[in-house]
Amino acid sequence: MGLSEAQRKTSMATWMGYPLYYVSLTTLIIQNSVLILILHYSRAMPLVGGHRYLPSTAVFLCELLKLTICTTLALYDMSRTMTPSTPATSLFGSLVAAVFTGDSWKLAIPASLYVLQNTLQYIAISNLDTATFQVTYQFKILPTAIFSIILLRRRITPRQWAALLLLMIGVAVVQKPAADTASIPTLKDPHIGFHFPWSMVGFRGIDTPASAPLSKRSATYEGIQEDDALEYPTIDKSMGVVAALMGCVVSSLASVYFERILKDAINPVSLWVRNVQLSFYSMFPALFIGVFYMDGEKIARNGFFAGYNWTVWSTLFLQALGGMVVSLCVKHADNISKSFAMSISILISICASVIFLDFKVTTNFVLGAVIVSSATVLYSRAERRPRPAPIKIYDYEKITIDPKSAIERSTPIKNHTAPLRSVGKSSSRPSSPARHQSRLGSSKGYSESRDRDEYFICG
Repeated sequence: MGLSEAQRKTSMATWMGYPLYYVSLTTLIIQNSVLILILHYSRAMPLVGGHRYLPSTAVFLCELLKLTICTTLALYDMSRTMTPSTPATSLFGSLVAAVFTGDSWKLAIPASLYVLQNTLQYIAISNLDTATFQVTYQFKILPTAIFSIILLRRRITPRQWAALLLLMIGVAVVQKPAADTASIPTLKDPHIGFHFPWSMVGFRGIDTPASAPLSKRSATYEGIQEDDALEYPTIDKSMGVVAALMGCVVSSLASVYFERILKDAINPVSLWVRNVQLSFYSMFPALFIGVFYMDGEKIARNGFFAGYNWTVWSTLFLQALGGMVVSLCVKHADNISKSFAMSISILISICASVIFLDFKVTTNFVLGAVIVSSATVLYSRAERRPRPAPIKIYDYEKITIDPKSAIERSTPIKNHTAPLRSVGKSSSRPSSPARHQSRLGSSKGYSESRDRDEYFICG
């Protein structure tokens, strides 16, 4: 039987006098909202030194920051169980032995999936606005439920299936384009019926807002298409939606597989050690596949830190801290509270996008956001179980259940003998044994009859 609400609040851990329940949820709301805004701005901001940072380098540096932070926290957690005189070499040796255990290699699979998910996240946020990205990314609840059924043998209730159906409807409504397309810039020349230039020079004669960036630079040098794409990044909403949905599937598979590893583990390992293992194995695909294989030529030509400034570094630190915030929420909050926190984060992202990023709120977006938020809360709501029927204990059953009652029932009944007929005279002759047995049998019969009466009354 669970604790009451008052007992749960009194037993909460605190940080600087504030309950960690509220601290973790508030931090999750702020971190998630600010991260999405800064991440989107970092992909659309003006070039830094003529270059834009590469997502592969950002993913690798983020994993390196996570490894540093989690290693520090794991060492601190282990030091609390050791004596102050323990040397640092023994402390590091204990951490290495805990990280590289027999089943640590299994974390290479979810670690690689998390690297792929982070790369897809950069592609999605580069082609979608922050509000649409936030709402679309809630779609990961559906693949999480499916993978939980397959890998964890988890049962999904009918109410949760209804929530998943609402979730799909909400995401589809958000992606539905608005009916008004008059504000979309066009390359069509308003002075003639049909015109399609065959080169970049031909766009100079078209006086439309969409053709203005195309006629600023000459097309006589090699690589102008790449330079124009860097300075004026084009937004492909279809690519952004596909990348976001693929990121949801990959992230769900990684999280469910990670949970399966935790449940199948023979030796219990702390949460910080698990995070160290994930970060360590994530660095290999991020370095060799992302940095060397995909962007090795660009990095060799422009440098590893090309396009970095304080905005990019802030994004990396917020991403690295996001894992710890989620760990705190898992430990000190429940699913319903996290769902409400994500809904509030979506609302903050919408308001910030309208104020700072000129986001146009449509009816479809508002309706879809409400449906997605409601489905998220409905899916995470705890299932109400019927209370069991009260246990009825009869008096004759208390002899075997209540020890005190059993002791009282086992006390022998005292037989009261008849008083002496003569007080002044005494005799050494014993009393008649026949009369004593008759009294004992009489009292015993009374006791048995009383128990039978109680049985019939209670039954």
